[in-house]
Amino acid sequence: MKYIISYTKPHQHFIDIEFISKVNENETLIQLPAWRPGRYELGNFAKNVQKWAAFDEKGNALSFHKITKDCWKVQTQGVSELHIKYNYYAVDLNAGSTFLDGTQLYMNPVNCCVYIPEKIDEACEMELRLPQEYKLACGASHKNNVISCKDFHELADSPFIASATLQHNKFNCAEKEFNVWFQGECKPDWEKINNDFTKFCNHQMEMMKHAPFESYHFLFQILPTKMYHGVEHTTSTVCALGPGYNIMKGELYEDLLGVSCHELFHVWNIKTIRPVEMQPYDYTKENYSKLGYVCEGVTTYYGDYLLYRCGVFNESDYLKTFNERLQKHFDNFGRFNLSVADSSFDTWLDGYAPGIPNRKTNIYDEGNLLAFVTDMFIRKNSKNKNSLDDVMRHLYNEFALKEKGYSDKDYKAVVEHFAGTSYDDIFNNYINGKADYEPLLRDAMNYIGCELTMEPVSKFNEHALGIKVNGVEGICKVTAVYLNSAADNAGIGINDDILSINGMQVKPDASGTNFTEWCNYFGSVSSQITFSSNGTVKSVNINPQPGAFYKTIKMQKQTKVSEEQKKNFELWSNNKF
Repeated sequence: MKYIISYTKPHQHFIDIEFISKVNENETLIQLPAWRPGRYELGNFAKNVQKWAAFDEKGNALSFHKITKDCWKVQTQGVSELHIKYNYYAVDLNAGSTFLDGTQLYMNPVNCCVYIPEKIDEACEMELRLPQEYKLACGASHKNNVISCKDFHELADSPFIASATLQHNKFNCAEKEFNVWFQGECKPDWEKINNDFTKFCNHQMEMMKHAPFESYHFLFQILPTKMYHGVEHTTSTVCALGPGYNIMKGELYEDLLGVSCHELFHVWNIKTIRPVEMQPYDYTKENYSKLGYVCEGVTTYYGDYLLYRCGVFNESDYLKTFNERLQKHFDNFGRFNLSVADSSFDTWLDGYAPGIPNRKTNIYDEGNLLAFVTDMFIRKNSKNKNSLDDVMRHLYNEFALKEKGYSDKDYKAVVEHFAGTSYDDIFNNYINGKADYEPLLRDAMNYIGCELTMEPVSKFNEHALGIKVNGVEGICKVTAVYLNSAADNAGIGINDDILSINGMQVKPDASGTNFTEWCNYFGSVSSQITFSSNGTVKSVNINPQPGAFYKTIKMQKQTKVSEEQKKNFELWSNNKF
């Protein structure tokens, strides 16, 4: 299968694509993917196709009709070579999109490249007709702007950026070449980047012992506005970050390191170590799996943990990211309604949107915590002989390298093998059940001399009333309500508008909303709150319960620890206690 990529007016954002393939059937199906691996929801990319036509090798138009939202049936009787000509609207710029303007052509082929289903395992070639001054950043093999792939799966997994303004540097570790590319306005500090990236790349290579690539490419799309997004591939990752003026500073640089380490670990965990339901990918429909807590949760755990273990993050950096996951977990009452395994399955339903209140868990956050717990479980029961590292290496060697997918029962069995004991409690009650994580987390933290702390948050309305608010378009909007809190029991709900408290008008100000300040002012006194719910104004009296509701959740070191706990911490973290 061959593709010719061109365009004439980049400001209109339409890419012209010609697909060419030999055919020998009376009818030929042409499929466009419905989703992209790395985001487990339907993308419905066909909505971006404006024009679509089919021709034979002589340029004669062929009859065709659509049979699904993204599949066409073409009449090819007597045709030896089929040509499909269509265009694709490329205006979205994120880590998994396709984008065209006057400065660059950025493509994720899985968004916009059709294929013939029975030819999915055949070689693919993509010819890029680009301005002469453009450079090309891509993890797939390419020469003279022609990308060559062994099959459609590799093509779909090979994003590229073509631009005259690409900034590039490279380094080597573990006998592999690593490339770093920046597209967009920014000033990379290459010495700092190379130093930090070399540490975590080398650490991952040492951990996994083998990599399924000869060279790897970090492709950074740097935007002028706030952005954080990353998508994994076998030989590359695309990370969209912004704003560009902060890319080497503070939290945004930490984000750059975090997302890069996370996406590199995905080379093993999901790109090669893959659930049986996704071996191979079916691009035409949902690929349901309950293993998102491994694919994304374990990767989230390692993305931050390995930065700490290899010395890029210090203890404070790591605990900040870990505590953010803890906080999200305890603030989300969906954990009592849908297990992380079932939430993994349901990413195809609403996994990337807030959804209805308190319905589901987050496979990244809860999966991260369960990976930490599982790591401690293995270390404790094997007396530090084994760890979650061994599980990932085993899955890679015994499943990925043998081109086998693994099931949740396979994962359970491998954990039990390295722990030397039953994983039933965690697997049944926490991964597939809805048990409270708190005792599990406390036990895991204690193993390494740490503890779980819970203190009331600073805002009185949150810890005493159980209500979070934000200023939205000049209105004090309720954004979250603590389950069975004073506010909840008084009848205040999410998206209600707070109008006044004890007769004092509430409205957003520069700090967010003065509702918080008025709540602090009135304190423990019973308060009358007037609010609007679906256009109806109501007033309720609320008796505050200081410290009862929203809390700040943290993992921190214990003040008194045993020598054994110190040893456990140091073996886990590769840092002194």
